[in-house]
Amino acid sequence: MDEIAIQFAVERLLARYVACIDDNRLEEWPAFFAERCRYQIISDENHSRNLPIGVFVATSQGMLKDRVAALREANIYEAQRYRHLVSSTLILENNGGVVRAQSNYHVVRIMQDGATALFSTGRYLDRINLTGATPVFEEKLVIFDSRRIDTLLAIPL
Repeated sequence: MDEIAIQFAVERLLARYVACIDDNRLEEWPAFFAERCRYQIISDENHSRNLPIGVFVATSQGMLKDRVAALREANIYEAQRYRHLVSSTLILENNGGVVRAQSNYHVVRIMQDGATALFSTGRYLDRINLTGATPVFEEKLVIFDSRRIDTLLAIPL
């Protein structure tokens, strides 16, 4: 794949990923990841200090499916939805079709009563496998800027 094709594939994956979340198609969300993967939401402070404690971590597609099932069937939380704004993506490395990339994000949360607020800002650090039929995340680190995150974090970022 040439540089332009890689950039397009990565940005298209990210666009499809956030559209899936924003459109409340959470059952489709785990398919954006490889079977063995890592998805972690962590503060910039902990990430910068190499502290492994995050708000959420999953290490397989099965764990992501369980998360969605819990959101739909077990967890009780106020109805809400997100709208993601994602920056252009910087390709950091290409190692035989496995790409490391970085993007900045803003997530606006819209509550059922219409209240809208900036919910989270930060960056995505992704390791994306482009060698298969469909690009997938092998690792997605959601590194949020604040030292804390709202306890209403229910939906994936």
